Amino acid sequence: MTFICLSVTNRKPSQLSITKVKQFVGSSAFTKRSMWTIDQLQQINGIDPNRDCPEFDLTFDNAFDQWAASSAGEKCTFVQILHHTCQRYTPNKKPEFVNCQAKLMGGNSILHTAADSVTSAVQKASQALNERGERLGRAEDKTADMMNSSEQFAVTAHKLAMKHKC
Repeated sequence: MTFICLSVTNRKPSQLSITKVKQFVGSSAFTKRSMWTIDQLQQINGIDPNRDCPEFDLTFDNAFDQWAASSAGEKCTFVQILHHTCQRYTPNKKPEFVNCQAKLMGGNSILHTAADSVTSAVQKASQALNERGERLGRAEDKTADMMNSSEQFAVTAHKLAMKHKC
């Protein structure tokens, strides 16, 4: 089986590469077959923007590769991530995305949806934490009031006991 990987280094300036790896039958190891920098990527062709299909083409400066993802959804995910990565890390020469569904190139990508989901979860957790803090504050106030009341009760009880002891 042959796979394609998109990688970004964490060193500055970031280096992006697309690597073709092959896994041979009966082996768990992968062998690097080809590697291209993102600057060599000229075009991503989604084949048919009107139909969900797993096929797509990648055109590089010195090569052309035809691909078929395991599903149309997997292809969409790869194209979205590749588009987002190119927008973020390639300030100069960006590759051309042709015959790709418009929804993959727009703002409502899987990455944006995931980011919105994380933001929403953080906001909910923050709100829950604030509410918990308020409840703890009220409990502390009630505890302090009860402590004062019990101290006053102890003083009054002691006075009564001393008065009736005599």
